[in-house]
Amino acid sequence: MIVCHCQVVSDRDVARAVDAGARSVSAVCRSTGAGQDCGSCVFTLKTLVCQHQEVSRSSLLEVEGAAS
Repeated sequence: MIVCHCQVVSDRDVARAVDAGARSVSAVCRSTGAGQDCGSCVFTLKTLVCQHQEVSRSSLLEVEGAAS
């Protein structure tokens, strides 16, 4: 799904940026170029960043739980 139409940034681009270390919307914007023009995608970006971080956190907890 295209999140930022101005810079043609997809939800997968956002996920890759978070996986690469972006921990905030502004870091994702710097990494992907999203949110630089009209800014209408910022709320969607925030939602995606939060969702992706939560999924990553849940996966980490599952791995830690399996190891103990």
